Amino acid sequence: MLPALSLVSRGIVLMSSLSSERILFVTGRLAEGMARQIVAEVSRKAGFEYHIEVVSISVAALMHVDWLARRLKIDGTYDRVIVPGWCQGDLHKLEEHFRVPFQRGPKEIRDLPGFLGSEHSRPADLSRYDIEILAEINHAPQLTEQQFLALAQEFQQSGADLIDVGCIPGTRWPQVGRAVRQLREMGCRVSIDSFDPVEVEQAIEAGAELVLSCNQQNLEAAFRQNVEFVVIPDDPSDLETMWQTARRFAEAGRPCRLDPILEPIGFGFARSLARYQTTRRMAPGTPIMMGIGNVTELSDVDSAGINFLLAAFCQEEQIHSVLTTQVIPWCRTAVAEFDRARRLVKYAIDHHLPPKRVQSDLIMLRDMRVTELGDAALVSLARQIKDPNFRIFVERGMIHVMNRDGHWTGQDAYELFDQFSATGAPLAADHAFYLGYELSKAVTAMTLGKQYRQDESLSWGMLTRQEPGAMERRHRRPPKPGAAE
Repeated sequence: MLPALSLVSRGIVLMSSLSSERILFVTGRLAEGMARQIVAEVSRKAGFEYHIEVVSISVAALMHVDWLARRLKIDGTYDRVIVPGWCQGDLHKLEEHFRVPFQRGPKEIRDLPGFLGSEHSRPADLSRYDIEILAEINHAPQLTEQQFLALAQEFQQSGADLIDVGCIPGTRWPQVGRAVRQLREMGCRVSIDSFDPVEVEQAIEAGAELVLSCNQQNLEAAFRQNVEFVVIPDDPSDLETMWQTARRFAEAGRPCRLDPILEPIGFGFARSLARYQTTRRMAPGTPIMMGIGNVTELSDVDSAGINFLLAAFCQEEQIHSVLTTQVIPWCRTAVAEFDRARRLVKYAIDHHLPPKRVQSDLIMLRDMRVTELGDAALVSLARQIKDPNFRIFVERGMIHVMNRDGHWTGQDAYELFDQFSATGAPLAADHAFYLGYELSKAVTAMTLGKQYRQDESLSWGMLTRQEPGAMERRHRRPPKPGAAE
């Protein structure tokens, strides 16, 4: 039994519980040949019974549950019906109509074997993490109360564990206590980023639990407050000053966490990483914090990849808190990015696996995988189309537009529009708008090498905004009198 249990735990055993099932697969005309080949192969391995029902539609992206309710015929008894992943609408309608469970399969027919076996492999558990996020509200005194509280709420929803109130050096903020109390009333844990002893005292009285920061300059004032401090060096290039301050905290039995200071690229970035490694080696049990904004905010690079690498470094070196900001436009989702990153690196290190094909939330500019039909399939599809509806594909740096009147290929959406709109009936305004919208997405996908699927939103990882497909929008509106199905 032990070997079998081991295989199941690794998701390797293939679909053994499918052997008693009868499954009906629904597909369109274009995918029929491949569907029969793949389902037959999977069935031989898993032993389930099946039937393939080919409905009178060429492209699965145009399939909708309302259409299937009228056109699909089910003869016989089945344990479940699997429809293409493209199928839009509420599957419960089909379940009520046919009295059998319905399930969306994968959007790509080639993914069907893995889909059928997915019940036997658990998705990665990314709920665990070690690194605490302090999200700084930068220059808090310059914000209106509404802006301040809105940022705090955004940071909290993005995964921040503490809201850091960033004050302005040399300018005392009389409202700091009120600001901290408001955050506490929202349920936020709060830290205060200030060297002003009056600001610090008022923040602590209002509920702040951590102070950034302390060095030799404000050490005596820090000892008058009974909360945790972040200890930093007087000069980042001289760690001895940090150790001197830390020893005073240790002698007094006061909690602190160390921050050797992460330097921007061009100002000793690599050396500062080495300082964190030295600090961890010399103080193996002491909490360490890293302020990562010096790199994310001061580099002309999208922040997601930087956040991931810094999260990996922190996880490996057991740096259990980071301070981050969202000021510069390319860092406007930095908190949410680091939240995903800390979970991903925790999973990878705990399981001794590379953080690959675990979760795609941080793959935003490109896609985890791009699948293509290929030239032969595109040509075959173009020959089969008998209706005026336009199908749009993006493959190998080219946009393909086709309907019964032709197959147009190019990279310029304006030229393509001129070509296909001149061959058929005049386009209605709403149809022209739809095609322009889809071609805009197609150009974006072509430019970045992303996966384009007509009537589907492009994937931007954690930033993806789902949009209703054209068929979904169409089915929301009452049909025009005399309109064909």
